[in-house]
Amino acid sequence: MSTVHQPVKSRIVSLDQFRGYTVAGMLLVNFIGGFQAVGAIWKHHNTYCSYADTIMPQFFFAVGFALRLTFLRRLKTLGVWPATRAAVARNLGLILLGFVIYHLDGQVKSWEELQHLGLRGFLAQAFNRELFQTLVHIALASLWVLPVIAAGTTTRVAFLVASAALHLALSRWFYFQYAWGLPVIDGGPLGFLTWSIPLLVGSLAYDVVAGNPGESNRSNPVPQLLGGSIVLMGMGYMLSCLGGSYAPPPFVEPAEGIPDLWTMSQRTGSVSYQTFAAGFSLAVYALFVLLSDLGSLRVGFFRTFGQNALAAYIVHPMVAGAVRPYMPGDSPLWYVAAGFLLYFAICYVLIRYLEKNAIFLRL
Repeated sequence: MSTVHQPVKSRIVSLDQFRGYTVAGMLLVNFIGGFQAVGAIWKHHNTYCSYADTIMPQFFFAVGFALRLTFLRRLKTLGVWPATRAAVARNLGLILLGFVIYHLDGQVKSWEELQHLGLRGFLAQAFNRELFQTLVHIALASLWVLPVIAAGTTTRVAFLVASAALHLALSRWFYFQYAWGLPVIDGGPLGFLTWSIPLLVGSLAYDVVAGNPGESNRSNPVPQLLGGSIVLMGMGYMLSCLGGSYAPPPFVEPAEGIPDLWTMSQRTGSVSYQTFAAGFSLAVYALFVLLSDLGSLRVGFFRTFGQNALAAYIVHPMVAGAVRPYMPGDSPLWYVAAGFLLYFAICYVLIRYLEKNAIFLRL
């Protein structure tokens, strides 16, 4: 990890605003989700896609957008191997940071217990759940798509479809039962296969916007982005209906039922969920292209969070830990709102301080 003392020039404003909105959404749902007074749509679920479940895929969308941008730039100026080495090193650094933040599963309390566990037992116990969270998923998905990130549209779409098909095949074979049995977090060890869906969709969005930056002599990219979002959201919903029973639309809590590999589920990282969420991310990003690239909207705290998303991600759970001890789960809604505003303000002040001092965490 390094600190960059000069912001990147000629930034794509819509991407910073979109990423900042996503960070703000993360702060919101991660803080309020544990309170009884908060509605279900603001909480994470395992059997349908709520608003809270749309946030994490947006990070992958932004990562895919930025990965294609930076990789193509380095490819042009440095060549294939230096660009590849830089991308690999970045993602290995993310995995290392994820290890420090998330830790491994389980523990031993004595040397004798460790010896009895053995290498096979350690590997079987330690790498099932805790390590595979946002930063590690981003790194693994980025490494997975790296061979095609500079390729044309057809190649990337084919790779996306193949990754989804492989996840479905493995889920039918054993992985769906494995994921529900643990249960895993955010798709577990094989989650990178489907997290590559919003990531590659982000790379496709970059192509649309890079060819249409919004000057008066260029075409408007918004219709193409919105068209793609409608197709993906429709495909995601149709996939969720393949389990043999009617699936309610996203954001609508389903009746009691048995989930299957077609169910929209962030826990399993299902193909239906990732496809719908990629389309939703594309629609949200299209809105920021319209408002920020073609228009003049600039939201200050979106800019602050968007240009220092990694710092915000690292800081926000520590701030939550400082604010929440005297906020019981049955707090009334007004008290939850007051606590959230305090938490949000502290996060913003800390990240704004870094911004004002030109300190940006990059990996």
